[in-house]
Amino acid sequence: MLYIIGLGLGDERDITLRGLDVVRRCVKIYVEAYTSLLSFGLSSDGLSKMERLYGKTITIADREMVEEKADSILSEASESDIAFLVVGDPFGATTHSDLVVRARQLGLDVQVIHNASIMNAIGLCGLQLYRYGETVSIPFFTETWEPDSFYEKIKRNNQLGLHTLCLLDIRVKEPTMESLCSTFQSIAAYSGNSLCVGVARLGCEDQKIIAGSMEDLLEIDFGPPLHCLVIAGETHPVEEEMLNFYRIK
Repeated sequence: MLYIIGLGLGDERDITLRGLDVVRRCVKIYVEAYTSLLSFGLSSDGLSKMERLYGKTITIADREMVEEKADSILSEASESDIAFLVVGDPFGATTHSDLVVRARQLGLDVQVIHNASIMNAIGLCGLQLYRYGETVSIPFFTETWEPDSFYEKIKRNNQLGLHTLCLLDIRVKEPTMESLCSTFQSIAAYSGNSLCVGVARLGCEDQKIIAGSMEDLLEIDFGPPLHCLVIAGETHPVEEEMLNFYRIK
């Protein structure tokens, strides 16, 4: 049996009771650690904390292992219970459908245990979930590579009056909010006065949510990752009331 288990958004304690029960009886545990970061990815003893709580040794599964060497994981799952842990929800911001498809093609049983994801937890900022358009991922710009494939989606959301959740790429060195907002100020769909919500480490004890214009957010230190940016579309009165709790004073 292959179990795909969501870890939630905070630390090792955010796993569900059902997920924890499964982890403790599995023969081998993998944690996918390249599409997102749990708190263990930000501290030197984070992984050991997970292992102490779960009572299991945990193997880090990088992109190469998951995308190119999944056969070894599936082979183990054909003989015993294997857990594959995913930050957030297994089918939230980043899906692992390919792993499920490959497992089922081999005739393996797959069970998914869900958890909180940025895709639903972002509702805490006050903008209602059913008023969001397509979510976009914003990669890092370099001197020779400035992708703009996300722009048309943002523009389309804007035209429909919908909010846009922008998931920001992760690296050891994070971009500044200034560099991010400067990117958005240069495109036609939005300006420096556009209402946005900057969010950092949602679901953690030190989460940070601040609403204001893009220019306002330039002055805010959001701290370490994970980061995302919500660009507001048309807002309703109830949304405005919620946003007032997060506006820059």
